[in-house]
Amino acid sequence: MASLRIAHLYPEVLNLYGDKGNILCMERRLGWRGIECTTDLLPLGGEKKLAPYDLIFIGGGQDFDQRVVLDDLASGTAEELRAAAADGTTFLCICGGFQLMGNGYETADGRKWDFVGAVDCYTKGSPERMIGNYAFRLGEESGGSDVVGFENHSGRTHLGSGVKPLGTILRGNGNNGEDGTEGLRSDNVFCNYCHGPALPKNPAFCDLLLKTALERKYGSFTLDPLDDSDEDRAHDTMLSRVLAGTAEKDQ
Repeated sequence: MASLRIAHLYPEVLNLYGDKGNILCMERRLGWRGIECTTDLLPLGGEKKLAPYDLIFIGGGQDFDQRVVLDDLASGTAEELRAAAADGTTFLCICGGFQLMGNGYETADGRKWDFVGAVDCYTKGSPERMIGNYAFRLGEESGGSDVVGFENHSGRTHLGSGVKPLGTILRGNGNNGEDGTEGLRSDNVFCNYCHGPALPKNPAFCDLLLKTALERKYGSFTLDPLDDSDEDRAHDTMLSRVLAGTAEKDQ
C-alpha cells in the first residue's frame, strides 16, 4: 500500500486562520484513495530529523510567533529544512511559514531576523496590512488552476532573481501588492499567502502537492479521480465572487 508521512512544523504557534485544515484535507484525500497517511506534530523544542518525511507543512503566524521560533530554527531545525528542501521533499508553507523559508525578515520598526534561507526571497514588514479574499492562477508547471483563499499579511515579499512565483494574482495583493506575483515554487517547495485553509476549496492544488510527494517517493504515480463536485461548487462560487469584487460584501 502506498503511504505518505507528513510533518506539521510548529503547530502550536504557526496555525492561523484554520491552516491546520490543510493537513486534514490532505489526510482525507489520501484516505479516500486508500493511501496510508501518518502526520507527526513537531512543536518547539527537541531535535527534529526531517529526512524521513515526504511532505512538510508550515502554517502562518504573526511577527511575534515568528520571533518565538528563531531559537528553535538556530538549534538545527533550519539546517534540517534546508537539507530537506535541497533533497526534493515537498513543502507547503503558508504566510509566516513562507516568510520563514526565505532569507530573512525586516519588521516595520526596523528589526532584522535571519530565517532559514531554503528559498531565495526576503520579506519586509509594513504598517499597513494587505487583507481580503483573493485569487491567483498557478503557473503552468504547477497545473495552471485558479486558487481562491484569504490573505492577511503586513509583510511584503520579494523574490530573488531567477525565482519563479507560484502564480499570478487575479484579484488581491499577493506577495507585495506591486508586481502581481503570489508565492513561489522552488523545486518541490510551494509557498503562498493563502489562508482559509487553502486546500479544501482548491482540490486541484491539493492533489498537485500529494502527487508531487508521491512521485518523489515512488516514481511515476497516478492519483485515482475523486468526485469533487461539492468542492468545485464551493471553489467556483467563491472565485466568481472574488473576481466580481463582491466576496467581502457577501460575508
